[in-house]
Amino acid sequence: MEEKSIIHYRSSDRILLVGEGDFSFSLCLARKFGTAKNMGKNIKNVLANLTELKNLGCTILHQMDVHTMSKHQFLPCNYFDVIVFNFPHAGFIYREDDSLQIELHKKLVRGFFSSAKDILWLSGVIHITHKTTSPYSEWKIKELASLEGLFFIGEEKFYPHRYPGYTNKRGNGRLCDITFPIGESSTFVFNKYI
Repeated sequence: MEEKSIIHYRSSDRILLVGEGDFSFSLCLARKFGTAKNMGKNIKNVLANLTELKNLGCTILHQMDVHTMSKHQFLPCNYFDVIVFNFPHAGFIYREDDSLQIELHKKLVRGFFSSAKDILWLSGVIHITHKTTSPYSEWKIKELASLEGLFFIGEEKFYPHRYPGYTNKRGNGRLCDITFPIGESSTFVFNKYI
């Protein structure tokens, strides 16, 4: 089968995507690749997206905790080439600029890094796409990765139009089907070894 790619992702990669709102990012990759066999709610397009992903061979797991995903018994494989978390968010407890809310976000991201590194191939990478302006810059994504023994290997501005069909979603609560302004965002790339 011919290798296909889109931006950072290749059809031969074993890809784990977490925190998918309506699964439109997964579907964008699957459509480009022509398959989703290497990829492992209350949102209006989610049913159609999930059906198409299943038809393309995707394994879909719901309600997986990113803090304990490395121990999840139903993951389709033990290790991944790429693990992706686009716009992680711990939910809406306090205002976005409140220090307590920022700490909740940091706890989520650090827990994700801790678990993700355990199911990453030695040559694999972790991608977090995240807003880079305040208050989001206060999360200090690079520092959190470093605290979990990961190394920063690059950052690239994120442009959603490069992923046809991708629609970001809030992901939880009564406004889960609403998009949010992405503004200035980047995809941060980390690995276990330099």
